[in-house]
Amino acid sequence: MLKFSIMRLLTLISISFFLLVSCGNPTGGKKHPTTFTIVTLKGPSSMGMIRLIDSLENATDPDIVVKIVNEPLQVRKMMLDGSADFAVLPTTMAAIVYNKGLEYKLIAIPVWGTLYLFGNDTTIKGWEDLRHKKVNVMARGMTPDVLFRYLLQKNGLDPEKDIMLDYRFPTHIDLANAVASGQASLGVISEPLVSQVMHRNKTVKMLFDLNREWLSVQGSPIPQTALMAKKTVIRDNPALVEQILDAYQRSARWVNDNQDSAAVLIVRHQILDDIQVAQQAIPGSGLRLVRASAISRQIQDYLHVFFEMNPQITGGKMPDEEFYY
Repeated sequence: MLKFSIMRLLTLISISFFLLVSCGNPTGGKKHPTTFTIVTLKGPSSMGMIRLIDSLENATDPDIVVKIVNEPLQVRKMMLDGSADFAVLPTTMAAIVYNKGLEYKLIAIPVWGTLYLFGNDTTIKGWEDLRHKKVNVMARGMTPDVLFRYLLQKNGLDPEKDIMLDYRFPTHIDLANAVASGQASLGVISEPLVSQVMHRNKTVKMLFDLNREWLSVQGSPIPQTALMAKKTVIRDNPALVEQILDAYQRSARWVNDNQDSAAVLIVRHQILDDIQVAQQAIPGSGLRLVRASAISRQIQDYLHVFFEMNPQITGGKMPDEEFYY
């Protein structure tokens, strides 16, 4: 009975919360109903907000909807046509869309480093063991590629001469399938695909935690994924922005503290298809929302690494101070 009462109370709070954030009108008059759209990526981004997603789905006539897509380019398309009020995408791509003039600001980092070097080559014990090896990386010039190249350089290896980087598998899913099937003996992949690969192929092991390697070099974790908000929403609905930030932050904390329950929701909402894999993936998915204003220097340092290696990865220049909310 107590458990039922608590769950009922939580549901009522969730529904009341989302009705409240969308109906605020300081003049006290009627406001034409508006639906706000959050677009997020299938993977850690949506895993971290799963409690929020579930609450909205259970609410009556919610004024906020969450759209889960597979690729960052789909997020960018919705930003280009203005249909995304809030958008989750790689931080490097967030810099690009801002520098290209899209009217969005970075409001938080919800996902930190999720990248790992995986494979079945048990001879790899340190960076020097990668010399003359072939490592598969998805999409040259994307975040995993540039970050891995940077770490190679920091550990005394020339990415162009001392190692063979193979880009034949163009997406995360293609590469994960190749590692799982043995077509690629070494690959840079991210959670939750890491857990899916290990579930399918017990001989595949984590060789390097690239997030830990980055931390040892840079002194701070990888602000890998960005949450952006449309400037007009920030201007006209500041309370909504604050409450979305708070709800996402609480959701990520709940996922980390309740991994078994979170895994059930992750499967229920078709982000992953196996509860055991979902539960295994949560700890390595870097789920922790931090407001951009609190870590703007850290984000700037992260983007500067990519800018130095290839300015086009951040849109040809570094974002200015107006990038941050």
